[in-house]
Amino acid sequence: MDNDLALLHEKIDLLTTQMALLTEQTAIQQRRQQEFDELKQDMLPIANQLIKLTIDELAEIDPEFELSDLLYMLKRMLRNMPLILSMFDRFEALMGVTDEVELLGKQVFSNMVENLDKMERDGYFAFAREGWGIFEKIVTEFSEEDVKALGDNVVTILSTVRNMTQPEIMAIANNAIGAIQEIPPDAKPPSTLTLLREFSNPKTRRGMARLINLLKALDDQPFSAPKN
Repeated sequence: MDNDLALLHEKIDLLTTQMALLTEQTAIQQRRQQEFDELKQDMLPIANQLIKLTIDELAEIDPEFELSDLLYMLKRMLRNMPLILSMFDRFEALMGVTDEVELLGKQVFSNMVENLDKMERDGYFAFAREGWGIFEKIVTEFSEEDVKALGDNVVTILSTVRNMTQPEIMAIANNAIGAIQEIPPDAKPPSTLTLLREFSNPKTRRGMARLINLLKALDDQPFSAPKN
């Protein structure tokens, strides 16, 4: 009998706990519903005013605007939402690329400044300024006719320079300069007998032969004085 009574009290306590939980849940649900109703009551005038203002503003743009146009626009936006989201994704990706390009541009600009500074310290710009000065002197000293004549004879000039820079020609020029430098300016002139004795030297005879060939070559082309 006591056991049955204890079991009954236990069931009554459990039922009481469950009823308390249900009552609490019901109260929470009622509070939420009440808060939602209050929010709806507060937002409804604001929403109506917003819609009215939107319609009025759009009506100023187009007198023929109707609410159905706005609804149609909203439907199209919702229908094309995947496309709009894809556009936003591409825009975000483009912004990321823009940031990377900006960082790369800063790095390139920094490297360019460092290279220009190094070129300035190495003297490239000073050399360029002096070279430009030489170019200005050439422009002021030579006329258009001189430049045209230079263009007409540029092949001959380059051929002459090429021949002059041949190893054997450079060796002859170097030996000639060395021979001139060997004779001091204040040296005593050689006697006639010494000069005649030098004619028996094979090197002297070969040199005289080259000098005679040079004199003959100078007479092959007529000479004209340069124009002032």
